[in-house]
Amino acid sequence: MKDLERIEAFIAKHHLLTLATCDNDAPYCSSAFYAYDSDSKTFVIAGDTKTTHIQNALANQKVAANIHLETKEIGKIEGLQIQGTLHRCEDENRKKLYFKTFPYALALHPTLWELHVRRFKLTDNKLGFGKKIVLEI
Repeated sequence: MKDLERIEAFIAKHHLLTLATCDNDAPYCSSAFYAYDSDSKTFVIAGDTKTTHIQNALANQKVAANIHLETKEIGKIEGLQIQGTLHRCEDENRKKLYFKTFPYALALHPTLWELHVRRFKLTDNKLGFGKKIVLEI
């Protein structure tokens, strides 16, 4: 399996990421459900413009994210770190993807955001202890 295929297979097994943003003084983390568009290497999330993480991203579009498997078994540890930029989602196809993935969100009329990936780093202990796959997009 190629590196990108392995990374995208991991993404497909999950639906929740931790988004990290930063203002001038402090980092901030939040959780978000995501839909992933493999064609554009973009995660789509929902977030109100009044929230701390979206306010931070509006001031500094550079963000990081993490998706991981929660396990105590060392040999099964998997986690993906992501670096990219966060922008308001204007793409109709990606909006449709998000609402197809989370149809109940339509009732909330959320503002959608796109995390455009610049770098993936997958740790997968199933491939060997501490095995890392790094991919620049």
